[in-house]
Amino acid sequence: MKSKTPFLLLTLILIASFVLAACASEPVAEATEPPAPEVEEPVAPEATQPPAPEATQPPPAEPTAEPPAEEPAERKVAKLIWTQEFDTLNPLYTNMWFVSTTFPIWNCYAWTFDDMNNPVPVLVTEIPSVENGGITNDGKTITMNLRDDLVWSDGTPLTAEDFIFTYQMTIDPNNAVSSVAPYDKIASMEAPDPLTLVTTFTEPYAAWLGSLWHGLLPKHILQPEFDSAGSINEAEWSRAPTVSCGPYNFDEWESGSFARFVANDNYWLGRPKIDEIFFQFVPDDASQVNALKAGDGDLGTFFAYSDVPDLEEAGITILKAFSGYNEGYYFNLDPETAHPAILDVKVRQAIAYATDRGAITKDLLLGLTAPAATMWDNTPYVDPSITPYPYDPEMAKTLLDEAGWVDSNSDGTRDKDGVELVLTYGTTTREIRKDTQAVVQQMLSEVGIGVELLNFESDQFFSGYEEGGPAATGQLDMFEYSTVTQFPDPDSYDYLCAEIPSDEKPSGTNWEGWCDPELDALFLQQGTQVDYDARQQIFYQISKMIFDKVYWLGIWQDPDLFGVGSRLQNVKVSGAVPFYNVFEWELTP
Repeated sequence: MKSKTPFLLLTLILIASFVLAACASEPVAEATEPPAPEVEEPVAPEATQPPAPEATQPPPAEPTAEPPAEEPAERKVAKLIWTQEFDTLNPLYTNMWFVSTTFPIWNCYAWTFDDMNNPVPVLVTEIPSVENGGITNDGKTITMNLRDDLVWSDGTPLTAEDFIFTYQMTIDPNNAVSSVAPYDKIASMEAPDPLTLVTTFTEPYAAWLGSLWHGLLPKHILQPEFDSAGSINEAEWSRAPTVSCGPYNFDEWESGSFARFVANDNYWLGRPKIDEIFFQFVPDDASQVNALKAGDGDLGTFFAYSDVPDLEEAGITILKAFSGYNEGYYFNLDPETAHPAILDVKVRQAIAYATDRGAITKDLLLGLTAPAATMWDNTPYVDPSITPYPYDPEMAKTLLDEAGWVDSNSDGTRDKDGVELVLTYGTTTREIRKDTQAVVQQMLSEVGIGVELLNFESDQFFSGYEEGGPAATGQLDMFEYSTVTQFPDPDSYDYLCAEIPSDEKPSGTNWEGWCDPELDALFLQQGTQVDYDARQQIFYQISKMIFDKVYWLGIWQDPDLFGVGSRLQNVKVSGAVPFYNVFEWELTP
């Protein structure tokens, strides 16, 4: 052994020198690997270790002190599954629900509504009222005081001038906006200073809280576009609003695929907790449900009631928000086009008694909702004495007899003056509506009412008078769908006599042809009644009259359903502004 020791020491010295040389010219990662020669003695591993690394050069196995910001694993991305792609992102140019729900994410409201549908100040210091001096006693003038820390995402101050510009762009005839209401009711708008906006209406306007300032336009971005082109119809901002005022900024929209919004570092309430809100566009409900169940999405909506059990079994939480939508039957009451039977209130009441809405909600909707009594269920504007018509086929038969509709020829269908009681019943191609049609057809046949079922693609069914829409042009005796007024405010001009569509007024929205002078007067009266209690009593009268005369027959309450995955936390939804608290959402690993 003695004869071998000097050679071993020499070998170790040489190896150590090679390692030190390697440390000077090679990366640390290679220097930490042991050299190729085998050494049997236990001292060899100590001799082959490199010198202790300097603090500025840690071994690669340890994480660096500050990981790159773009590291995907560090970003919090909430993925929303959307079954309809945006048509535009400009709040003035769309009525699309799947677009308007994005506005609290990247745009901003003067005020929003919480999950109890109570108004919450956003851009204003407080909600204007008569008590705080924000509304004049005559109800015509509203003064808004803005926060003093508002900025657009590019750092430009957000002021009253942006509100005035948004108003001007809305009413300018060169801009093909979706609607000028209610801004066409404004007599003047001025800004005494950058943080004060004074709006005066031509007459008291009661529904301002539910209809004003749902999205703003940045004047400093779009004014030059308007000055140059004469309109903002083709403004790039409408599709790529890279300057915004919400907790997130628009980043990218790839048609047919996705859109993304990233955290706004300049948001006046601070940076949101989630880095990105990502919208994935999918072709149908089945794709959405599958994505949620597989964990490929964090939130989805507008799926069928029949999908709820599978989603819940997969760990998806179902949130329900009453948003003013109630599925119901609209009756064609235009004497020029309606079936004569449907013009008789007793026949309409008979249809109500002959339709077992309780069975429909239980069997087709899994008991997850309830029959609707009025258009304004789950709001404070409904006469509390109203309850849905009970299922009573014998009462239905009695009413039909009293109205003179009997089966004189024994063919199973009632008739009168040679006219068979066969009604056209139309709706869209949604499966739940087609299923409802089939059930109701059987129920009505049991009391002697015949029904011809018709279905239309949504774009055709909801087409207006000028486009030959089946409901708007009186081709249907009864038609089914859900709609909503300016929720949570009940104001509506859709049922006024003046809104019945015609060649002279093709844009009319009263497709049902209602023209009841007493009802007309009540609708007009509530619109200018700014005293809440007095206005509520007017709506009690309106809701009771529509119920008693069966101008509209509720089938089921149709709240919005949202499916939320387990990763997404602190989500609250409002019927009026679904994503009002997106700033507070959190995402867990």
